[in-house]
Amino acid sequence: MSGAGHGPADGVSARGASTLLHPGCWVHKMRNILEKTRKRDHDQVKADAQAIYLADGRCQAVAAARAFCWRGEYASMVKQLERDLPELLAFFAFPKHLWRKLRTTNIIERCFVEVRRRTRPMVCFVNVQSVDRIIYSIFQRFNLEWKNRTLRVFTQAA
Repeated sequence: MSGAGHGPADGVSARGASTLLHPGCWVHKMRNILEKTRKRDHDQVKADAQAIYLADGRCQAVAAARAFCWRGEYASMVKQLERDLPELLAFFAFPKHLWRKLRTTNIIERCFVEVRRRTRPMVCFVNVQSVDRIIYSIFQRFNLEWKNRTLRVFTQAA
């Protein structure tokens, strides 16, 4: 999986990648957008950008993106948003009750944060197998924790 502005995941050929959805993360995109705006414009830019991903469907989201009226003042930011829009709107291809969960990559990133948190104090590893073992144990723990946890939004009939 990839984030906004990144290519396909490693190991996926360019030919095969064209048929895959590569969802972007609106949390990160909003953070990037708001970092590039002046304080006085912050609230209005935020509301206009939220109108895109909170739209009732992909067509309305595209219309909201076209209506995003900050091209004059923040041309490079708007250009970047337009470039990433297909990835950012990929969640609209799924049932509506999943959209809120799919707009962000936070659950995936939480796993990576945990790997960094556990491996950073170790400073160095004896060999590649020792790294593999620690990473395997981290993800095995996630699997055990999540094994019996039902994610209601994913089990509801569409």
